[in-house]
Amino acid sequence: MSMILSASVVRVRDGLPLSASTDYDQSTGMQECKKYFKMLSKKLSQLPDRCTLKTGQYNINFISSLGVSYMMLCTENYPSVLAFCFLDELQKEFITTYNMMKTNTAIRPYCFIEFDNFIQRTKQRYNNTRSLSTKMNLADMQTEIKLRPPYQISVSELGSANGFSHLTVGEYKGTGKISAAPHQRLEPVTLPGIVSFVLSLLCGALNLIRGFHAIESLLQNEGEDFSYVIAFFLGTAACLYQCYLFVYYTGWRNAKSFLTFGLICLCNMYLYELRNLWQLFFHVTVGAFSTLQIRLRQPQGKSPDYNV
Repeated sequence: MSMILSASVVRVRDGLPLSASTDYDQSTGMQECKKYFKMLSKKLSQLPDRCTLKTGQYNINFISSLGVSYMMLCTENYPSVLAFCFLDELQKEFITTYNMMKTNTAIRPYCFIEFDNFIQRTKQRYNNTRSLSTKMNLADMQTEIKLRPPYQISVSELGSANGFSHLTVGEYKGTGKISAAPHQRLEPVTLPGIVSFVLSLLCGALNLIRGFHAIESLLQNEGEDFSYVIAFFLGTAACLYQCYLFVYYTGWRNAKSFLTFGLICLCNMYLYELRNLWQLFFHVTVGAFSTLQIRLRQPQGKSPDYNV
C-alpha cells in the first residue's frame, strides 16, 4: 500500500530538527531510513532545494526554503506529485504559523513539536488519495515536476548509514558535480551590485599599485616607514575579499563584510598622510557601498511554486 510514513521539519544551516511526526512503525527499514534522515539533515545547505533519495522500498523527499527544510518518508510507489504537494502544504502552514526569526534563533530540538498535529492531519489526508483528487490541480503539479524534476541523490553518495555523517562528492543526475564546501545560491546580481564589484576591484588595484610604489620608495630611502606598505596591501586584500563575499555565500557573511569594511577604514586612516581627502572619501565610500550590496544580495529565499 502506497503511503506517507513520516515527516519532519529541519533547519537548513545546522540540521536542527524543529518538528516531526509521531511514528509508530519501528521496523528495521524505518530505522534505517531515519538514519538517512539525520545524514541528509546535516548536509541540507549543500543540496538543491528539491531532492529525492531512493532507498529500496522507501523514498525520502524534501524541499528547502527560507532556511527551513521539509522532509518526508514514503513508500517507493507513492506518487511523487503527491509527495511534493504534501511538502508544499507543510511549508505554507509552517511559514504562516511561525515567525522565521524564531526558527533562526531556536536552540533546542523539536521546539515546534506542536506542529506535529498539523503534520498528522495532513498525512492522513494524503494517505487517502481519493479525497485529494477533487481538491488539488494535479495536472499543474505534474507539469511542474516534469519541467523541474527533483534532484536524485543516490545512497552511495551518503556513505554509510551506520555512523558516518559524510556526503561523498559526487554527481547528481543531470546536474554535474556538487562541491564539498557548503554552497547556497545567492539572489541575481543587480546593476548596483556590478558597479560595486567593479569599484572594489579598482580600489584593490589602486592599493596594490601604491603598495609597490611604497616598496620602491622604501628601497631608495631607508627612512621610509614599512608599515605603509602593509597598510596598502591590507587594503588590497580587504577590497578583493569584499568581491569574494559579494559573489559567494559563506557563513557569517554579513559580519565578515562589516569587519572587512572596518579594515578598509582603518587602512585609510593610517594612510591619511599619503592620500588627499578626495582619495580617502572615494575608498571609504566604495567600501561602504560594497558592504551594502553584500548585505542586500542575500541567499535565495524563494518558496518553491508548485502551482497547487
